[in-house]
Amino acid sequence: MKKRLFPILAAGMAILLTLPAAAADRLPLSVFLKNDTFTAIKISPTGKYLAATVPVEDKTVLVVLDRDTMEQTGLFNLRGRTHVVDFWWVNDERVVMSVGEKRGRLELPRPTGELYATNADGTRQEVLAGFRAGGDTNPVGTRIRGKANENVFAVMVDPLPEDKDNVIVGIYSGGSLADEPVTTAERMDVYSGYRVKITTAPERRSQFLTDHKGQVRFAVGAGADNKSKLYHRADDRSEWKLLNDHARSGFDMYPVGFGEDRRTAYLGAQEIEGPDAIYAYDTVTGEMKKVLQDDNTEPYRILYSLDRQSVIGAAFMDPVLRHEFFDPVQTDSRLYRSLVASFPGESVLIDSATRDGRFALLRVFGAGNPGDYFVFDTGAKKAAHLVSSRAWIDPAAMGEVRPISLKARDGLDLHGYVTLPPGSDGKNLPMVVNPHGGPFAVQDIWAFNDEAQMLASRGYAVLQVNFRGSDGYGLQFETAGYKQWGRTMQDDVTDATRWAIAQGIADKDRVCIYGASYGAYAALMGVAREPDLYRCAVGYIGVYDLRLMHSDGDIPQRLSGRNLLEDILGSEKLDEYSPTRLAARIKSPVFLAAGGEDERAPLKHTRAMESALKAAGGSVETLIYPTEGHGFFNEANREAFYTRLLAFLDRHIGQARSTAAN
Repeated sequence: MKKRLFPILAAGMAILLTLPAAAADRLPLSVFLKNDTFTAIKISPTGKYLAATVPVEDKTVLVVLDRDTMEQTGLFNLRGRTHVVDFWWVNDERVVMSVGEKRGRLELPRPTGELYATNADGTRQEVLAGFRAGGDTNPVGTRIRGKANENVFAVMVDPLPEDKDNVIVGIYSGGSLADEPVTTAERMDVYSGYRVKITTAPERRSQFLTDHKGQVRFAVGAGADNKSKLYHRADDRSEWKLLNDHARSGFDMYPVGFGEDRRTAYLGAQEIEGPDAIYAYDTVTGEMKKVLQDDNTEPYRILYSLDRQSVIGAAFMDPVLRHEFFDPVQTDSRLYRSLVASFPGESVLIDSATRDGRFALLRVFGAGNPGDYFVFDTGAKKAAHLVSSRAWIDPAAMGEVRPISLKARDGLDLHGYVTLPPGSDGKNLPMVVNPHGGPFAVQDIWAFNDEAQMLASRGYAVLQVNFRGSDGYGLQFETAGYKQWGRTMQDDVTDATRWAIAQGIADKDRVCIYGASYGAYAALMGVAREPDLYRCAVGYIGVYDLRLMHSDGDIPQRLSGRNLLEDILGSEKLDEYSPTRLAARIKSPVFLAAGGEDERAPLKHTRAMESALKAAGGSVETLIYPTEGHGFFNEANREAFYTRLLAFLDRHIGQARSTAAN
């Protein structure tokens, strides 16, 4: 059967590539580098339409489709490097979107604080809130007449399913480099952008949570010290009451939603020891009790009822996705459990549903499957395949991904994954160690990883470990990585590498280390601290001089960013743990790649690392694209980088090295 692909106006965005499974060991790079057909899909309240975000080179557009015909009915496409970050159906004909910008593919979009709206047929496209609202022109060619320009940052709080004309938004205003903005909750008309203030948050830089009636009940925020405060109030007429202050308690607490009884609120909370837990908070009596916590990992995804109004449980990535419910026999909990049982070996999430609950949109994914969407008829109990995010990927042709666990040298439990070449027995393989970026608030998970699968298709095992500081394992695990760059965080990567060698997975003479952003730092520190362990190192859009992190880039531009750097990086012994200062220790060949417009890891880092290696007589090659940022957008540039990367690995640990040795 022919697979459906979204119709897009620009040519060449959705090319279906079919390849025989027998060619899995040498799939073209384009299989792994092509943009997804879409990044998210949501069904409209009546089920008449689907809205989807579609990546297009260096931007993300929104398309609206007729669900029956899959024909495009509307398109929202801003000029420049703009991305539709998120979107919400507010009635069956209107979608509200938040937009962002990013300078590199691996960078998360930075919201511009603008909210736009479009009708399902592509008409009445408006800037509703943000710095361009009310201007003479805006990127969609319309304007809200009579509305003054305002220097505010707007976010969606509640799309108000029972109100077809209004939503609740959070408005940030009055911030400076030295202080964070004040936040207000306001009711906004989705056609005119007209807003009415509801309340002001008691703490700066706050996020709000509403109840089933759309009343603003919780606010959690933080000042420049990055210490969060959680507040609650009984209703829209009541005063705010402080529930948790990180500066006093030592942990964060945050609201995730209300229960079906409309009285119980569920709060996520960091634990002093162990992973985050979920607490039930009685909003009338003030009683609070722990209701859900995993032994190993914190909640990965909060699970909601089909109408999105009630929290019913959480999913844990331990090490694959597992669902836990407050009430296992509750109707939507039973539905979830039956759906999970219907897709063995895959992860299942309900991303959206019609207002009457008749149709739910399922996302099914796995370590070898980038993702499939199904429309599930809750009445007939049948799921119909809708579309694949990458129809050209055959999961059966991808490498096996095995969860791993080990002990660090100090006894800390570490978890991660090893991706094996298709058809491999998993023994005595050339291996690429791939530390993730971040390093904080990032976690390697059980999901499709195009880089790992690309490397596996070339015969390499790929090792990914969630070293201390990684997200997903609780406050204690995260803070164990604070001020440990190049120290115990690096030891964890080393210990995982030696573990893979001891297990017989990796050939000890054919191991390289490659990473991006912080992962690039870890790659260069790896060959500096362990010159005999790795045969080569690759740093992509990396940071290599810790002093530069305090002075250059986008993080130290705000006081909160400078405070964050002091907390996680510190200001002592920075030279001792900067690869630029340790180049004389590096024996292995190095390949560096970077973008000239990178604001997160400025090009200055790569140039300094290159110069230091050359001065020390080391072997270094570089690839610089002046117009790229934190990760390469341009498909030709990405293909050139990965072609160089694979050739570099091949020379040092791949087939070319084996042939030369013989």
